[in-house]
Amino acid sequence: LGGALVAADLAGTGWRAVFLVNVPIAAAALLVGVRAVPDSRAERPARSDVLGTVLFAGALTALLLPLTEGRATGWPLWSVLLLAAAPLLGLAFTGVERRAERGGGSPLLSPSLLREPGVRGSLVLGLPIFIGFSGFMFGFAIVLQQGLGYGALKAGLTVIPMGLTQVPASMLVPRLVRRWGARAMTRAAVVHAVGLAVLALTLLWTSWSDLSPLALAPGLLLCGAGQGVQLALYYRLALAAVPAARAGAGGGLTATVQQSCLALGVATVGSLFLGLVPDVGMRGAFEAALAVQGVGLAALALGSVRLASSPGRGGPSGPGSA
Repeated sequence: LGGALVAADLAGTGWRAVFLVNVPIAAAALLVGVRAVPDSRAERPARSDVLGTVLFAGALTALLLPLTEGRATGWPLWSVLLLAAAPLLGLAFTGVERRAERGGGSPLLSPSLLREPGVRGSLVLGLPIFIGFSGFMFGFAIVLQQGLGYGALKAGLTVIPMGLTQVPASMLVPRLVRRWGARAMTRAAVVHAVGLAVLALTLLWTSWSDLSPLALAPGLLLCGAGQGVQLALYYRLALAAVPAARAGAGGGLTATVQQSCLALGVATVGSLFLGLVPDVGMRGAFEAALAVQGVGLAALALGSVRLASSPGRGGPSGPGSA
């Protein structure tokens, strides 16, 4: 649908039309939410953490903006200064949140929540999942459209196999968790890694002119199956470790990790890919990006094994009953 919208070039909007995909989905979610989600109000509504929000947004901007734009602009002084400011803003944000929690306020990110071993371990699993996902999709889109010369519609059709397995795989997560617990993440990482290997071998053994959507489909099918389990299971594991009374903070925290890592993936893996293109070509640069994602999947597999071995994680009282 995104490719079709871009190809249609509605009112000269070009690639910007892709964002229209979200409009009917958001409208449907809003209508269903009004009917299905019960209204609830706190007797003592918490005040917004304005200072914490500003500091957190500033730290993310100071980190992501130079990583995204610095290479293309030749690393000017402003990019270096922003990178240097990022950890300082992060420290200031941490101090503000600790003070707010000690004073009985409502911090944007509760430090005590991060001290929960299950929460911290589950959130770490999100790093390779979302950084790898966004970095892969960024590089793959460039390979399809600039390397292989596909139009937006053909590029969109090429990635359909990934969606065909990603959606049903995510729906199988409750059954997989009942059978394997957190180790389902390890198995999903293995399937995903095999998919990346199949894609890399396809790129290696097939001439550039013969790379068709059909040739790329087997690797994408496997990648989609692994990603579908990973994306759904990440939230299941993370939220299962959050105390029920702090479910709202936990939900916001998991979503923040997701969005931050998606941006970080484009900024880091995407920059690596673009930086290698002039030296090794687009094929070699994309294979290097696939290798980086493979390393991330290995870390994900090891981390999920460790998480599964922690108390309450592998049995029926763990995330399988969440």
